[in-house]
Amino acid sequence: MNRLAKAFLVTGLVPLVAAGCTTTGLVDGISEPGAGFQTVASRTASVTGKETVWIQSAAESQALSNRVTGLVRKRTIGPDVAVQVALLNNKGLQAAYADIGLSAADVWQETMLVNPAVSIGVIGVDPVRTVEAAVVTNILALITRPRRVAVADARFRQAQLRAAEETLRLAADTRRAWIEAVAAWERVAYLNRAQAAADAASALAQKLGETGAFTKTGQAREHVFYAELTGQTAEARLAARGAKEELTRLMGLWGYDVDYQVPNALPALPKGTKAKRAIEAEALKNRVDLEIARLELDALARSYGLTEATRYVSDLGLRSGIEIEREEEEDGSTKTEVIGIAEIDFVIPIFDSGKARMRKAELSYMQAANLLAERAVNIRSEARGAYDAYRSTYDIARHYRANVVPLRTTIEDESLLTYNGMITNTFELLADTRAKIDSIMLSLNAKRQFWLADVNLGTAIFGGGGSSSSAGETVTAAAAGGAAAH
Repeated sequence: MNRLAKAFLVTGLVPLVAAGCTTTGLVDGISEPGAGFQTVASRTASVTGKETVWIQSAAESQALSNRVTGLVRKRTIGPDVAVQVALLNNKGLQAAYADIGLSAADVWQETMLVNPAVSIGVIGVDPVRTVEAAVVTNILALITRPRRVAVADARFRQAQLRAAEETLRLAADTRRAWIEAVAAWERVAYLNRAQAAADAASALAQKLGETGAFTKTGQAREHVFYAELTGQTAEARLAARGAKEELTRLMGLWGYDVDYQVPNALPALPKGTKAKRAIEAEALKNRVDLEIARLELDALARSYGLTEATRYVSDLGLRSGIEIEREEEEDGSTKTEVIGIAEIDFVIPIFDSGKARMRKAELSYMQAANLLAERAVNIRSEARGAYDAYRSTYDIARHYRANVVPLRTTIEDESLLTYNGMITNTFELLADTRAKIDSIMLSLNAKRQFWLADVNLGTAIFGGGGSSSSAGETVTAAAAGGAAAH
């Protein structure tokens, strides 16, 4: 009897186990540790031109740490190196990549059949009198399995795109932080030069005052200008150190690896701007967040179909098995009877007809559709605004470089010549020097704004905007030339 029962259970389970094994191949490679990451790596590399990795072992972590050290320690790094280091070394990005693995595991789980429940019961006091064995399978789970796998797959692709978006965001934030740090140090470098000139003017005013050629008011004016410039230089140096620390955080550096430098000058303005005749179409084609919204709509549509399929029957189970009964006859012989069992369990929708679940599914779908439409409209606007800012900041920076600063330099040079010829007085010469300092500071800031707009244009087209960096707005500088790094 017991052998018969065991034989039935093995026979009943073999097809189910075999079917469960074959389902894991529905999504190729879904059970691999790095499933789905190649899509993220190729998608982001096409935009940033940089490599990104998903660390899976201590050996990989150590190898990348050595590589990062070689890139930054005791070196002056450019924006491309900063971005590459951030993509390799930022631990928050590695945490974001874990979502890919979690989503892949969900797909893997859905490809598997629901484990059958096995029950064995004994009827009567005599344990060998009647033995009942059954295998219970959730029929509804089998029916809805393809749709559940499709929904999980859509969520998996969403997770890949979210990881790509996070990678692009980190790359953009790092590039902005590099611009801010370099611009801040260039501002410090120029203020140091301006402070030396102000110091000379202050000393000159004091000497002229001693001869009676300069009033006390004039002397105080030059002294206070030097004092104010000294304070501005100290503030600029503090802001520059803070901007560099922000860059360090984004690159994930600590210990001896923080011993790196950034240049003292932003790159010069390009000869021309990028031509973007179809900026809206390009953004709609490439934006990662728009693809995520589309996949959300697809997942909800598939989920809506799943809800509709299970509207009336939310739980359906098949119970199959055998009952083996042994009885002793009057003549002392034993009679064994085997009876097959087949039962179906389901919920009768008397009170809950599934209308509430259907309403929630419909509203969720419509909500996602409207959010997708809104996202598309916003992306068009963001692309137009980013390109307008890019072109405008370029024109402004070029105007300062080509017109304002040369004119201020000419005015100062001519004032110095006429001062030496005793035509211009000291007041006018010092006033022209102060005006030139202000114009150059405006020029540096205009160039900084252009390079930030250049980064923002890229995020408007490909995604990864919405920087959470806080280093930027505390620093008002950009570049034109520099000496040693910091």
